[in-house]
Amino acid sequence: MKKFKWIAAILLLAFGSMQLFRPAKNQGDPQDLTADIGHVYTMPDSVHTLLQQACYDCHSNHTRYPWYADIQPAGWWLASHIREGKKELNFQEYGQYPPKRQRNKLKRIKEQLITGAMPLSSYTLIHREAIWTPAQRQAVIVFIDSTLEKL
Repeated sequence: MKKFKWIAAILLLAFGSMQLFRPAKNQGDPQDLTADIGHVYTMPDSVHTLLQQACYDCHSNHTRYPWYADIQPAGWWLASHIREGKKELNFQEYGQYPPKRQRNKLKRIKEQLITGAMPLSSYTLIHREAIWTPAQRQAVIVFIDSTLEKL
């Protein structure tokens, strides 16, 4: 029993120590939309709202964090996902991409939607508003197709 108490104390100390090392939060200005995809292309408000609800937490400069983001190691895991997401695509910096990259990103978004690869199931588990109906998914695909035709 004494050994169990020592192990529990060590684990508790390790967990408590982890809380001291917090990742920086992705809290840029949510109103800075000068290079946002919604300003680069004309899109229906409904499509932009869908993108904001399902994509912007990981693919923009401003994340709406859930309560568990302040508990490590969950916070580290979220920070890693957000860094990777922004590296791949940042909707708020979309207008700064060269035209060829913008077209490629639109094609990749469409591909991700068709295959169901995005949003991640780990995200939709908590964020139910990010689960799109087939009609919502199609609306975004139609926007992408019409935009690609114009380019």
